[in-house]
Order: sequence, then structure tokens, then C-alpha cells
Amino acid sequence: MNNLPAWADEVIASYESGAAGCFVLHGNVNDRLIVPRPDGSLRLGDLSEFLMRALLPRFEVVLSYDLGFGMRVERGGEIFGEWPSLSETPELPHLPLPAIRTLTHYMQYCRNLKIMGQKAPKVAVIVRQSHLVCPAIPNLLNYELSSMASLLKGWAADGRLCEFGQAAFLISENMNGLHPLVADCPNMDPVEIPLPAAKQISATLELLKPDCPQALGDFVDQLDSVASRLTGATVSSVEALLKRREHDKKPLDDDSLADLKKDLVERDCDGLIDFVEPDRTLDDVVGLDGVKQWLRQDIELWKQGELEALPMGYLFCGPVGTGKTYLAECLAGEAGVPVVTMRNFRDKWVGSTEANLEKIFALLHALGRCIVFVDEADQALGKRQGGSGDSGVSSRVYSMMAKEMSNTRNRGKIMWVLASSRPDLIEVDLKRPGRVDVKIPLFPTLNKQEGFSLIRALCKRRDLSIKEEDFPVVEALVPDLLTPGAAETISVQTFRLSKTSEHGDLDALLTCLRDYRPPIAHETLKFQMRLAMDEATDASLIPSDVNI
Repeated sequence: MNNLPAWADEVIASYESGAAGCFVLHGNVNDRLIVPRPDGSLRLGDLSEFLMRALLPRFEVVLSYDLGFGMRVERGGEIFGEWPSLSETPELPHLPLPAIRTLTHYMQYCRNLKIMGQKAPKVAVIVRQSHLVCPAIPNLLNYELSSMASLLKGWAADGRLCEFGQAAFLISENMNGLHPLVADCPNMDPVEIPLPAAKQISATLELLKPDCPQALGDFVDQLDSVASRLTGATVSSVEALLKRREHDKKPLDDDSLADLKKDLVERDCDGLIDFVEPDRTLDDVVGLDGVKQWLRQDIELWKQGELEALPMGYLFCGPVGTGKTYLAECLAGEAGVPVVTMRNFRDKWVGSTEANLEKIFALLHALGRCIVFVDEADQALGKRQGGSGDSGVSSRVYSMMAKEMSNTRNRGKIMWVLASSRPDLIEVDLKRPGRVDVKIPLFPTLNKQEGFSLIRALCKRRDLSIKEEDFPVVEALVPDLLTPGAAETISVQTFRLSKTSEHGDLDALLTCLRDYRPPIAHETLKFQMRLAMDEATDASLIPSDVNI
């Protein structure tokens, strides 16, 4: 089969060079792949079928195991039936340990045949859902599990599978869910199956085109364009989308593609992320002229491809309500890239938190250019030293995040934006240059005029007529240290009062300001402002009239 995925080429190169014979295929293992048929045509199939057809056509015996169906002979039943030990176990085992032992014994039997100079078949073994077969359960006294992990490790440990014409594939959704004896074995070759690139999605669309002409509509001759806009989704979800729209006779169009991609990506990632295609830019940010100038310069470098001058990430720090999330969305809109917001990826099950992070990272790599927004970064990113009650999860999250954020291959592709009102609680290593190069402080309004301008701009968005010359009337009532969040609340209340009473717009605003109570104590705001000032990368990012 021509044009194999890059990961398949990697497997072939490792096996044929003798570097590895036992592989852990992890990542996007439940997706559909383009599989060659015996007649030379192509179809969509699962990973096991792809292995059988594309990678293992020369292996005479292919055996598989999974928890649901137990051990099965996928190919070469007559050859396997000649195994003398098979007469002792007429039924193939179903339970994990007996099945793994049987597979191990058969592989050893075939080795012995070759050692004795007899004809030995080429044997391949596939263990599906190996993270369930041999999971990472922290119980050293589980002897059955440890025995099974030892056997699986033994397949790769001596490095001689290639020499005897044998190959083994463990299929796992993630590496962190596998038993450490298996996952950490140096002779076990982990190969990540990524989410499909635009080229693979385009090939899938071409394959589906005869069956889904109405769904593709005007895009039937623009498959590359559709594929690039659906990058980040799985082949399975794209296939399901086209078949459903073909059934409903609803062709794809420009307006629906962005929403469809959002739905597909969020569903494929099991709700671990929010995917947003921003519809606002830095022009929508009120004030912050110095900050906007800095960010626009970086975005221009990004668009020009001057990647070495780009920061790996930003830290937006400042009191709660100062618009850190909003600024991140506007930054992404200015750059013309999506925002991926990491949701609560932590889980109570062993290995699940780390597995969730693996899935998120795989999505980020597939999306191409994007901004990753991590809110409440002081809580989300973990600690170097985890607490005694979390079984080390926090420290492992910290390690995974630190590694990903400092991966220089992501420069110009993934831009990290962290936000926190308590940047002092973020581990120093996570906010050092090389992970977070630019730390931008955000402050509440620092004088009455700034506060009035902010309120006026937000009222204008609601078609409320508050004029610049109204400032002297309002000045005494404008709150000190007003955050965008608090100003938004004031504008909403003003709009509500103007619609539910006889008040004019200005009178409604004055009434709301008289009744206003600060949502956050000024002492807390000033404390968080001082923290933000201490973190600032450049003195020019700190307004000259900050006085706390």
C-alpha cells in the first residue's frame, strides 16, 4: 500500500532495521484508517484490520487477544493447529494471564523450530486494549497482573523478535494506563498514532465522495479545503458527519463548517476541552494600549513566519475580573487561530488524569496553529511535589505540562496562554523563559476617567447613550479600581433599568452607580495587583500611574 501514515512507516523502518520487534501503538487507536482490500481497492477499517492488511501481509500466523473475545487466530489456523501443545488446550483461553502465556509459549515454540533448523512460520501477535489487559494498578501484591506484565515485557526484552520473524503489537489508548513494567521497558517501542492530518482527511473525503455527493455539495471538487478546515477531528467523526448529512440531504457550507469542527473536536476529546473559533480581535479590548501593541507585534511575527522571535507562551496575571480570558480570545482572533481551553482533565481513577492529558496533547498537535488557554493556572498545572493524598498525580501532571510547554517543536504552532490572579502559586519552573517568555500584568482602572471610559464603552455595546461630556456628572460615583468584570455588571444593570423603568440612559447609570457595591475588597485587589507587578516581564507593561 502506497502513502502509508508516517507512524506506519516508522514501524516498518524499526522492524526491518532490527531496532524493534515489539510495539506499543497508542493515541488515536480507535479511529478509522484507509485499508487496502485484496483486490487492490481501498476501504475504511479499524486499526487491527489495517495491521493485518497493510503491515502484516507476509506473516503466516496472526494471533490476537482482547478481553471481550479472548484469544483468536486471525490468520494461519491450519499452521497454528500443528502446534503439539494445542491438543492439551482444545479451547483457546479467554482470561488474560492464560492467554498471554499461551501466546508466549507458541512464540517460543516457533523460535525453537528455527533454532533447530526446521521451517518456522512468521508469527505476529496483536493485543487489543492492552491498557485494560495489563493496567497500571498500584498494587505490588497483585501477582497475576505482575506475571502478565513480566511476560509482555519479555516479548521485547531480549530484542530478538525480528531475528525469528516475529512481531508483537500492544494497542493502548494511552501509555500512562499501561503497567509500568510494560510502558517503561526500554526495548518496547512506543509509537503514537496521531489524529489525522489534513492529507489523511482529504483522502478519506475522496474515498467517501461516491457515497456522499449531496453532503459534500459545492465542496465536491474542493476536498483539500474542507480537510484543512476539519483538521483536529477524527476520521470516524468525519465519516459519521458526512453519512448523516447525506441521509438528511444537507450539504456542507461555509457557515456550518466552523460549528461542525467545534462539535467534532469537542466530542472526540470527550469534553476535556472547549474549542472556540474567536469572532473578536484586539480592537474589541478597551484600553491596554501598551499591551495590545506588544501582542500585535508578536502576532505580526507569527504571520510572517519569524518563529524564532516568538514567545513560547504568555502569562496574563492580575486581579480577578480583569479580562484575562477575554484578552486570550481576542489575541487568538487577531491571529486567526482557534482557542483551546483545557477543562477539568483530572480524574479519580489511576492513570486517567495522565491519559486525559495525552489525549489533549494529541489534539493540540493535530490542530496546527492554535492558542491553548489555561485558566486558574496556579491550580490546573500541578505541583513539583504532589500532596500525600493524590498518589503523586499532581507531580505527574506538573511533569507532563512542563515537558509539553518547553517542547521547541511547538514554537509557532502552539501558543500557551496561562491566566492567574495568584501567579506566585505557579511553580517557578513552569513560568520561566522557554515556557512562558512574556508575563503581562492586567490591572483594574487606575483613575475615574479610565473607569468612566470603560463603563461607557460597555454601555455603548448595548446601544445605551452615555456621552463623553457626561463625565463631570458621573465622576464622583465612578468606583475606584473598577475591573472589566464589574464594569460589565454595571452596564448590564443599566441596560435592564433603562428597559424596565422610565429612566433615561444616563439616569439609569447614575442609579446603578449609587447602589454599586464592590464585589472584591480593595485590599484583595491591591494585593493581587502587587503580585502582577512583580511578575511583569517588562517595565513598559506597567502603567506609570499604578500606585499601590
